[in-house]
Parts: sequence; C-alpha cells; structure tokens
Amino acid sequence: MTSDQQQRFWAKVDRRGSEECWPWQANRGRGYGNVWIAGRMYRAHRVAYELLIGPIPEGLTLDHLCRNRGCVNPAHLEPVTSRENTLRGEGISANNARKTHCKHGHEFTPENTRWRGGGQRVRECRACDLLRYHRLRGNTRVEVLA
Repeated sequence: MTSDQQQRFWAKVDRRGSEECWPWQANRGRGYGNVWIAGRMYRAHRVAYELLIGPIPEGLTLDHLCRNRGCVNPAHLEPVTSRENTLRGEGISANNARKTHCKHGHEFTPENTRWRGGGQRVRECRACDLLRYHRLRGNTRVEVLA
C-alpha cells in the first residue's frame, strides 16, 4: 500500500484516543467499513490491522472485541477462528450454544444430550424425547427427573 493510499485511508478514520473505538467514516456494508485499494474492495478493519499490527494469521478472522463493526482500532481486534468468532457473537448459533438447559429445564449433560443432523447439528434433550415418546403412546404417568 503506497503512502498516498495510506493517507487517504487514515483520513477516513476518526482516531480520538487509543482506548476508544476508531469509527470508519466512509462507505459501510453490513456495518463494516469498506475501502477500495488498487481496484479491489477490502474491509477497513482488516486493512488497519495489517497496517499497524501485521498480517492476519492464515485461517483466522478478526473478532471485534468492542462489538462495533465499524471500528478499525487494531487494539479492539483479535484474530480467532471463524467458529470462535461466531460463538462470541449474539446470533442464534451463539445464543443456543450458551444454553445449559432445554426449554423444559432439563440440563444438557453428555448423558442427556443427543446430536442430530450433519452440517447443521442440532442439540436435543433426551429426557424430553423420552417424555414425548411415552405421551404419544398414552403413558400419562411417566415422569423424568430434571
């Protein structure tokens, strides 16, 4: 990246302090800053990280520790696996992974958990499955301890 390109890049960053977020002041997509360099679009936070820290390790992605997608402060970015990045977030996958009990209060232990599916693995409660099985067969007096 030429010094002229770097000057144009940093002109689009609001760097108030080293501890605060550095918001990207130009084009954004899905909350992330976008920058055109030599005819190709890059994510601004990735460019800032590589300029100030160095290359992003192979196979890793940058996690915004501040949870602000528009932030390009490298102190707020950590290289992690894609899986770790997803699980740290607030999406459906992350929220479900943090659950310790099923919706009926049974704990997800190795003995009480069954995994179903291939790429989209789904966690199921064995106690609830057993209750459902007995209710379908008319056994109304069956109880499973939580």
